[in-house]
Amino acid sequence: MPSTLEDIANKAGVSVSTVSRILNKKAEKYRISAKTESLVLKLAKGLNYTPNQLARGLRLKRTHSIGLIVPDISNPFFAAVTRAVQRAAHEVGYSLIVCDTDEDESQEVAHIKVLRSKGVDGMVVMPVGKSGAHLQQLINDGMPLVVIDRIFEDLHCDSVVVDNYKGAYEAVDYLVKNGHTRIAIIQGLPNTYTSKGRLSGYRDALKANNIEPDPRLVVGKDFRQETGYIETKILLSLDPRPTAIFSTSDLITLGALEAINEEGLHIPEDLSLVAFDDIDQVNFFTTPLTTISQPKEIMGKVAIKLLIEKIKNHNEGEPRRIMLSPKLVERNSVCSLLKPQVVQLNLS
Repeated sequence: MPSTLEDIANKAGVSVSTVSRILNKKAEKYRISAKTESLVLKLAKGLNYTPNQLARGLRLKRTHSIGLIVPDISNPFFAAVTRAVQRAAHEVGYSLIVCDTDEDESQEVAHIKVLRSKGVDGMVVMPVGKSGAHLQQLINDGMPLVVIDRIFEDLHCDSVVVDNYKGAYEAVDYLVKNGHTRIAIIQGLPNTYTSKGRLSGYRDALKANNIEPDPRLVVGKDFRQETGYIETKILLSLDPRPTAIFSTSDLITLGALEAINEEGLHIPEDLSLVAFDDIDQVNFFTTPLTTISQPKEIMGKVAIKLLIEKIKNHNEGEPRRIMLSPKLVERNSVCSLLKPQVVQLNLS
């Protein structure tokens, strides 16, 4: 049975309030002698005393815990952001409760209810992205909230996003600059903030380069690996097939690579590929992939910083949207289709 404040007080011959003040580092404030402080600290250590955080939280109306809701923890992007959030939360003395919704909005709603029942001080949510009504209810109820990635334009809370449009535009423009005109995109969940930005960037990059989009090359229904596999299989059956694919997530990329390998094709000789996100193991692939890298570590740190400020300020202040810039990382998965210039030399 764990030791209590009463156990320490009885052994030290002092009151429970004196023990509490010493353990909360308030001995000097209440003019408790150094001798008594030393004795109490020694007894607490010897008895392996652990503070009852739940009881303390109820007194202070704080639990020093944060809820994190993730659409799919198997997705390398969400796993990396989760790790960053965990580290950042730990650094400021908060514990983290992680919930995986499996890309199911009903589970997202259910997890939010559970986290509220646990008394978390605030939440970081990476939504499924279909609806934000249940998140608006959190805001209405005064729950400090930060949304990452798939945000909602009409949701008035702090958010952290990447410039999806810019990243997609740069990816497709890079392919065009290497001579590709038949460029396919495998998008994630349609009409979500993330997918809309990446699809717009794709279309505008083609338009800026005077390339007419082919509707058959715009495919995809979610961010899962199965989608990458199935859609790539179908794309490779087209005549003519695309010379390049722009994949919009890590898991989609893994599915696409599986399909390409099954078809006996090689990257970049037979097909070029640029991926949004940046799988940690990308440099160990047979052909290292050119990617649009997201600052996942920074996303997690910024989200926690915003949330802690909201918690400390009792949720006061105007909502802020922090937009981070992705980066094109050139590797070896894009083949240039440009014909070399022929230069005639006059040797006479």
